[in-house]
Amino acid sequence: MQNSNNNLPEITPRVIILSVILTVTLAAANAYLGLKLGGTVSASIPAAVISMGILRFFKNSNILENNMVQTTASVGEALTAGIAFILPALLIMGIWDGFHYWQTVLVSLLGGCLGVLYTVPLREALLKDNTLRYPEGTAIANVLKASSQTEAKDLRFLVSGGFVGSAIALFQSGFQILSGNFSFWIKTSTSVFGMGFGLSPALIAAGYIVGLNVAISMLVGITIGWLIGVPVLTHLYGFSDTESAGQIATTIWHSNVRYIGVGTMLIGGLWTLCTLARPVVTSISKSFTSLRRVKLGLEAAPQRTDQDIPMHYVLFGVCLLIIPIFWLISQHVIPQTEAISTPFRNFIACFSTFYIFIAGFVFCAIAAYFAGLIGSTNSPGSGLLVSALLILCLILMGFVGAAEINLGTIKVLESVAIGSVVVMASGLFIANDTMQDLKVGQIVGATPWKQQLMLLFGVIVSSFVIPLILQLLYQAYGIGGVFPRPGMNPDQMLAAPQAGLMAAVTQGAFSHQLKWGMIFIGGGVAIVSILIDEIVKRKFDTRFPVLAVGLGIYLPMDSSTPCVIGGFLAWLIQHRMSTLREEHVQSSRHRGTLLACGIVAGSSLMGVLLAIPFALWQSSDVLRIMPKSLMPLTGPLGVLVTVILCVWIYRTVLISSRQHVS
Repeated sequence: MQNSNNNLPEITPRVIILSVILTVTLAAANAYLGLKLGGTVSASIPAAVISMGILRFFKNSNILENNMVQTTASVGEALTAGIAFILPALLIMGIWDGFHYWQTVLVSLLGGCLGVLYTVPLREALLKDNTLRYPEGTAIANVLKASSQTEAKDLRFLVSGGFVGSAIALFQSGFQILSGNFSFWIKTSTSVFGMGFGLSPALIAAGYIVGLNVAISMLVGITIGWLIGVPVLTHLYGFSDTESAGQIATTIWHSNVRYIGVGTMLIGGLWTLCTLARPVVTSISKSFTSLRRVKLGLEAAPQRTDQDIPMHYVLFGVCLLIIPIFWLISQHVIPQTEAISTPFRNFIACFSTFYIFIAGFVFCAIAAYFAGLIGSTNSPGSGLLVSALLILCLILMGFVGAAEINLGTIKVLESVAIGSVVVMASGLFIANDTMQDLKVGQIVGATPWKQQLMLLFGVIVSSFVIPLILQLLYQAYGIGGVFPRPGMNPDQMLAAPQAGLMAAVTQGAFSHQLKWGMIFIGGGVAIVSILIDEIVKRKFDTRFPVLAVGLGIYLPMDSSTPCVIGGFLAWLIQHRMSTLREEHVQSSRHRGTLLACGIVAGSSLMGVLLAIPFALWQSSDVLRIMPKSLMPLTGPLGVLVTVILCVWIYRTVLISSRQHVS
């Protein structure tokens, strides 16, 4: 694929124009979803599909142009998530009274650029890691390749998967005939027991792509968090008799169990970074050495598909961001109304800048790793940010003696904590998205440095638009319980659940009311998981990903269980194909992957399309046709359709395998 794309143009005027339009459009759609529901829909697949449809009208368009459009457009969604998930915490905490335009532009621009630059030295190490499957990146690449005549024979699997995925998503989120989850909980006199299942077709397909190892690890996390943690903690802490069993389980998970997942991901992420340290350092060193040898004429330039932005430009760009980030923290994040000394203000701003650069790289690397492990949509960005926030709060508290703590000082420290982490959030979500886009580029034969330039371009475009979108939504609905004017309807308010979590964590840290015991338990789970991973890696040549264990604990079961279902479905199909010859197994795997990619693509595209009527009518129930009296049936119907979906995937892949043999 790479050789055939050597002479194809990648960055053209039509690519730039279409990228700007899609970046702004998808950023606006996801800003509403992020503030309303606490989640966003990956924009890469919708952008790829829309780009393919539009560029087909140009006779000379090619797959690399399509790739550049989706690469740039996906930045709008990623940067919007980073800002919308954290920045409203400043409103909720009463530090800001609105989304100040230039301050928000700077936060987005500086953090986003940092995220892109940080992934440059990570690209080679992460893309060469064979244990990372990049489920969504693989799906996007197959969507793009479907437009090529060379892949026409497999197009029917992609199309049929897309049709099924979009139809189920429409009946789940739009018409609400099918439920997106099904759970059963039992309340005894002393505890709560039960289980829940997520029924998202996109996540089942993503689980199919990532495979059995991640599924087993996530199942262990689910067992620790939900099947053991919830019953034990409800027994220890008690519960209200007025709440249902499901409400009690959700409450105890939200207030306690989720912090176990944070601790697991924090220690697991640091361990993962340690394992990446050597290949990343080697990659950086090799980049400098290669550049020097090329200039001296001692070796040829690397292949087009291996050319990143030169490392000295990356280091210069990172250093160039230090001064504006320091100025942003000292002059706009720290409230000017608080009477603190100039030296203390500068010291706190200087340390925060240092933390953003050092810890920012650590968490960007972990986020980039998650793109390969589980994909972008299901990556626990908020969990990583909680970890980053907790560490920063602890350090800031150490700078101030107990006798010096007062309301003014606490407000300053809270402002610095949230302000610093929101810059890191921009970089973290961009790093996660960037690594996925670079994987797509690797598959279709794109030029990495051109992708990286377009990612920076997308950051610039998004940064000047996001503040306008957020302020418009704030003025229209109110955010996180804060309204711009009296008399507004609280039922239409955008809850901003992620920002509310960040505000609660920050205030809890400085008031010494956080669940540190849960975090330490999570750290212990991570250490045990790391030991198991090392044992199975050496003795059985397989893996037990510790970060996937943390995901299973941290995520709601609506998000984690579908991945487990998909992973075990992939194993079952693989087991049934074990009697086939190797070449037939490989072709069947490819068709199964295409089918799963189509499901991911169709479901994701439908999610973005549904965001339009939801935003226009200010309600996610606008398309509901299921009568309220029959809503209890949506759960069993959802389970039935999910079973049918799994059987259909199973039969489609195996029947095609048998046909191939015959």
